[in-house]
Amino acid sequence: MSVLQDHLTEWFQTIHQHPELGMQEFRTTELVKQVLNTHGIRQLALPLETGAIAVLGHDGGPTIGLRCDMDALPIEESTGLPYASRTHGVMHACGHDFHTAVMLGVALCLKARESALAGKVKIVFQPAEETTQGAFAITRTGLVDDCNLFLGLHTYPGFQPGTLGIKSGPVMAAVDWFSIRLHGRGSHAAQPQKGIDPIPAACATVTALQTLASRFSNPFSPVLCSVTRIEGGTARNVIPESCLLEGTVRTMDPQVRSEIREHFMRLVTETARAYAVKAEIDWSSGPPALINDPSLCTLARTIAQQQGLSVDIQEDTLGGEDFSEYLVYPSVRPGLFVRIGTGGNYPQHHPRFTADPSALESAVHFFTSMAEACLAKA
Repeated sequence: MSVLQDHLTEWFQTIHQHPELGMQEFRTTELVKQVLNTHGIRQLALPLETGAIAVLGHDGGPTIGLRCDMDALPIEESTGLPYASRTHGVMHACGHDFHTAVMLGVALCLKARESALAGKVKIVFQPAEETTQGAFAITRTGLVDDCNLFLGLHTYPGFQPGTLGIKSGPVMAAVDWFSIRLHGRGSHAAQPQKGIDPIPAACATVTALQTLASRFSNPFSPVLCSVTRIEGGTARNVIPESCLLEGTVRTMDPQVRSEIREHFMRLVTETARAYAVKAEIDWSSGPPALINDPSLCTLARTIAQQQGLSVDIQEDTLGGEDFSEYLVYPSVRPGLFVRIGTGGNYPQHHPRFTADPSALESAVHFFTSMAEACLAKA
């Protein structure tokens, strides 16, 4: 193995052994800062408790951003790896340990050729991607407002190491969450006429919401509405006062996102009215859809080919990713989100998810070349 691969593997395994949840990445942040300081890499003063922003290059040219995420998930690891999580109930089940190690490697490579860079590179080590809080917090500091474009990455178990997933256009969905509390009137189950039962209303609401995709949207524009939690009642012979529904809505098009929200509100409100219950709706908007820039995709495919990497198109997904925040705030700018083949037999967010560290070094060289090429073309 090369010296770089040795470092990458050490960082990756150390971070994997000590996973931290969103906005609690204190140990990971300290490791990142220690590596950057050791190699004389400048950092911005980030007004957050966790996270870091490294700066390489110089003024007088364009500025581009690279981003990785650092947080783990509340999952008990069962991989059996010799470097498995030492923190009960927390593991890197999505590959953010891999992402952080890659961007540390990119920082070192860019530092080695800093004088030749045609501008400036800001590398964001972001907290709290899993809760979608991190990108919002970073962008609102104003520290990356000057970036002309952003590059990001994610592990992908569907490809083996040496293969990249590069797809133009929408690659991740806009994410919205909802909570619906249906208020009725409790009574004895044997005397339903003396109460207002919220449970039939909840069942009807779940059914009605399925028409958001089947009847209120263009079949060629993806829409998904999943009710993932239903809670109501305390006993078999009691009609409850209320019933709770929670879930998520996913869309790819901004206009469709707005329209679906309007249809959602009307369906829930009118269905509740039909069952004589009152609907209390809490709607929470997450990150927008992630759109890959076509010209950046073309550049990425060229560089991948030059480096002997295979390029494929990953399966479509309505998963969300707060990397999209960097592409819309403070204004719209191009971006590219690349899937890195890391092998494994289990999907992300699974207790046995693994990322093959042999894919680290090629990912570093790819993103280093992408950063240099983007500066030269900007």
